[in-house]
Amino acid sequence: MANAEVEAVAAEPEAAPAVPWPAVSVVMVGMFMAILDSFIVVVAGPAIQDDLGASVGQLQWILAGYQLSYAVLMITGGRLADLYGRKRIFITGTVVFTLASLACAMAQNPGTLIGARIVQGLGAALMVPQVFAVITLVVAEQARHRVFGTLGIVIGLATMGGQLVGGLLIGADLFGTGWRSVFWVNVPIGIVTILCALKYVPESRATGTRKLDIPGVVALSAALLLLTFPLIQGSEAGWPWWIWACFAASAAAFGLFVTLERGIDKRGGDPLMRLSLFSQRSFSLGIVLVLAVYALLTSYYLALSIAMQEGLGMSALGAGLVYTPAAVTFFVFSKIAGRLVPKYGRRVLEVGAVVLASGYLATAIVLLSGPRLTPLLIIPTLMLQSVGGGLLITPLLNTVLSRIAPETAGMASGVLSTAQQIGGALGVAVIGAIFFNSFRPETDGRTEAAGHAFAMSSLTTFAIAVLAAVLVFLLPNKKAQASG
Repeated sequence: MANAEVEAVAAEPEAAPAVPWPAVSVVMVGMFMAILDSFIVVVAGPAIQDDLGASVGQLQWILAGYQLSYAVLMITGGRLADLYGRKRIFITGTVVFTLASLACAMAQNPGTLIGARIVQGLGAALMVPQVFAVITLVVAEQARHRVFGTLGIVIGLATMGGQLVGGLLIGADLFGTGWRSVFWVNVPIGIVTILCALKYVPESRATGTRKLDIPGVVALSAALLLLTFPLIQGSEAGWPWWIWACFAASAAAFGLFVTLERGIDKRGGDPLMRLSLFSQRSFSLGIVLVLAVYALLTSYYLALSIAMQEGLGMSALGAGLVYTPAAVTFFVFSKIAGRLVPKYGRRVLEVGAVVLASGYLATAIVLLSGPRLTPLLIIPTLMLQSVGGGLLITPLLNTVLSRIAPETAGMASGVLSTAQQIGGALGVAVIGAIFFNSFRPETDGRTEAAGHAFAMSSLTTFAIAVLAAVLVFLLPNKKAQASG
């Protein structure tokens, strides 16, 4: 009897490690706010333009200034956390983000709003890398796939729900604030996040790190600025010669950065980025995969919003509601992915990538086969995309960070976050150009033009999704790689 009891106990599965959800939830709120503010302002653009008298160029900078400072300073934000503490830098970033949101809400002219948005992006660049780093450091490896699955849901819902939330806030016109409510909403959330971070988030930093690599910061910031600025401005400016000169200068700056980092590493110093990170196949392939996925994710929903509002004449809220079934589907299949990845590993990502690409292709086929663009026509194909997106995007983050050593967590997280932003800017540049070049309402009629332009955008996004699928099949095929 005793032996049977011992055998029964031995046969019981090992309990899953506990997850410090208070700390994890706090940093995820920071991530949600940062991503939401990349999208929530899109639907507020016309109201801002009318109220402040902003020009088209100023309106573009209200949208792009945030993304620019966010992308350029992300890796530096991760490295500062390695040096001075992830909790400290996360809280600093949240304070900066919250104060900048307050300044945005109170702006009386376009210049002030643009400046506040740039500072807001700086706050996001300090916050976001710490989310990945804190999860990697405080969550046991066996439980990490669940937490990164939840983070994938948070990112997906912030991405897809940003315009819905913006439409709801503007439509509600809380206290007569109009478009300003999309910034006011960050203030109480930011204050609560700061207070909770002080209580629940543990402090950590990289061991043996001595100082910030200033030459590396300057070279990398210049390289990223010269890359992201023309991506953001190129389509609006008509791709003049100086855009291509910026790309060439960016390549030179990246080359200088690599030379500097190798030299510092050989001398036994503290480089801003250890290039040995990219020797890990899961990380190097994963970064390219993140670039591709966020290129299609960000730009596609922006194109859909314009097609709904400019083509069909829908309100910001109405356009946002078109996303709702897809957002619900994404949430459901993200939860399913969290359960499947520990058992099936990379195969879950493979299925997700194939289904995601099929969803974009299905949208293009439906629109090109003759029917006029309507929400009911494309909602099913948007839901199909979300099935694939839930299975792919949710476990993707943990796949990229799965073998990162704790001492380089901040550095690797900064690289990952930067890849997300550059991917988004690249997608907007490419797919945005395809959409607007195909959108000819003056000759085709608004509805027909929107349907054709969105079909062309879907085909382009399908091509990027196929690339993403190929990269998924090249990832290491260990379950631990895919799940954590």
